[in-house]
Amino acid sequence: MKSDGTLKREVVTSRSVFGAPCWVSLTTRDLRAAEAFYSAVLGWEWRSGTRMGDQYRVARVNGIPVAGVSEVDFVAKTAVAWIPYFAVSSADETVSRSQERGGTTAVGPISLPPGRAALLADRDGAVFGIWEGELVSGWEAWRHAAPAFVRLHTRDAFDAAIFYGEVLGWASASPGCCQVDYEENEVVLRSRGDVVARIHSGAVGAAPDPTIRPHWQIHFAVSDVEACARAARANGGTAHQQGVGSTDAVLTDPDGAHFTVTLRGNI
Repeated sequence: MKSDGTLKREVVTSRSVFGAPCWVSLTTRDLRAAEAFYSAVLGWEWRSGTRMGDQYRVARVNGIPVAGVSEVDFVAKTAVAWIPYFAVSSADETVSRSQERGGTTAVGPISLPPGRAALLADRDGAVFGIWEGELVSGWEAWRHAAPAFVRLHTRDAFDAAIFYGEVLGWASASPGCCQVDYEENEVVLRSRGDVVARIHSGAVGAAPDPTIRPHWQIHFAVSDVEACARAARANGGTAHQQGVGSTDAVLTDPDGAHFTVTLRGNI
């Protein structure tokens, strides 16, 4: 506690949870439309005027930053998508390891105080980001505020697990690294005992549909899946459910970005 009686914010860096997802970010062509859609569907509140500039917004849940949204130039043909960012101890070393193992680098590493970031793609083209530095929301607060976990849909789960394990330091001898297990035909990643990522085989490398091509899918925890699906449809998006009472649904925002809502506690 500070001398003025207020609570002192705990500073958590990427080194303490390296290898685990620590942030998610959306690229969109219409920032205002995205704000309106995700406010209606997920109840998010927004903060502007960040150090990232006027074209970047931070979504909050109960005051906790949970996701970033950036507006991209349509002419630049930047993909509209949700992207997970993984915590790393060194952005430069991580980029080098990715390139050595057949990954590609789209952006960075670049300085984005209070840290450094890079945007990469794995051997099958699935896009992901890395972050070195102070975590915006800490980690425990962010994990329990909105994102449930992230899932990679890819051609070969075992090959992908080897790539990410070597690049991000999963299942290494270092203290605090993520644990990797195989459960129910998926590779499961845990950090501090929580399931934070899954890798599933089945994506087709040449498929035109982004839900079939290798990609990371963000799962947001919600208390009412059907209500989110209705809100998505009512606000210009789409929703695909397995049926009434389903514990998850794949939603698409008006700009075409896919994400999943998962019943809270059903991880």
